[in-house]
Amino acid sequence: MKLLPCCSTPSDPQTKTIELEIKKERKNLRRQVKILLLGAGGSGKTTFLKQMVIIHGAGEFTADEVRQYRAQIYQNIISAMRILLDARQKLGLPWENESRQNNVDLVMRFTASDLMRGVDQAAFIEVAPIIRDFWRDSAIQRTYGQRNLFQISESCVYFFDHINRMSMPDYYPTNKDILYCRKATRTITEHVFEIQRVPFRFIDVGGQRSQRQKWFQCFSDITSILFMVASSEYDQVILEDRRTNRVVESRSIFETIVNNKSFVNTSIILFMNKSDLLIEKVPRADVRQYFTDFTGDHMSPRDVQLFLLDKFEKSRRDRTVPFFYHFTTAIDTDNIRRVFEDCRQSILEQNLKTLMMQ
Repeated sequence: MKLLPCCSTPSDPQTKTIELEIKKERKNLRRQVKILLLGAGGSGKTTFLKQMVIIHGAGEFTADEVRQYRAQIYQNIISAMRILLDARQKLGLPWENESRQNNVDLVMRFTASDLMRGVDQAAFIEVAPIIRDFWRDSAIQRTYGQRNLFQISESCVYFFDHINRMSMPDYYPTNKDILYCRKATRTITEHVFEIQRVPFRFIDVGGQRSQRQKWFQCFSDITSILFMVASSEYDQVILEDRRTNRVVESRSIFETIVNNKSFVNTSIILFMNKSDLLIEKVPRADVRQYFTDFTGDHMSPRDVQLFLLDKFEKSRRDRTVPFFYHFTTAIDTDNIRRVFEDCRQSILEQNLKTLMMQ
């Protein structure tokens, strides 16, 4: 009797189906545009992703997401006022109305761990009138005016100005509220949007120093990198060491990325973000105090923008490679819609080149 080899198996229709599915999946992945969002903490990467949900996703967030954002907005508001109260005391600024000191503990009782766990609606509604009253005091206003001396998100002004609406029992965050909401990215998140029949996979990673080691996990098969810079933060220092200028830190990261051999065939697009805040800041924060090599008109937002842009452009070793950049405002949906449409074609061209090389 003739024995069949032990490894021989008859053709299995199920096996063929699985093989076809694998081939199909490989083809889809090759066709997919993979975009990595990089930049220092607070540069606007996550806000940009929220805009992609609004522009190219469902157009709105799910009910569960909105509830989570509502709790995060409560946290943003209380955290910001705690920071301002602490800074006012350290700066030695006297209260306009001394009786307000009696209510400080009602806000400061929310510890960092309490805020991390989340703030329920009842607790926020109770403390909201006190926060609103603090924001009216000239001491808190003057403290906020010196915010380059401490760490606070400038989006807090939007929330303080809308605190009446946000403290209503039936409060439901709008898309704009969600865009202003801040939460540090601690994990790698991915979102896929089909844009004109082409799947775009966006990968967002944390920008804080402790999170940057995770970036290298995402470096394979990247079509394009969108590098975000908070251009308005030229007068501020980073949270991690409270010494390094934020724009200097961003430039250092950009220099490492743009000159990395792994990205020779990857298009890198620079977003000089927070243009709206830069325009507001330039008249009151002299760029020459932070960058002594500035030679333009220090009262001109455009001169400051171009000066900062030049610092990033000069960090590229290979000047023959095209340099793509945009001045952006991540919370402005129309601005991001226009900017991404401009970027999309160059990204698709790069993806086509990559496919032809494979």
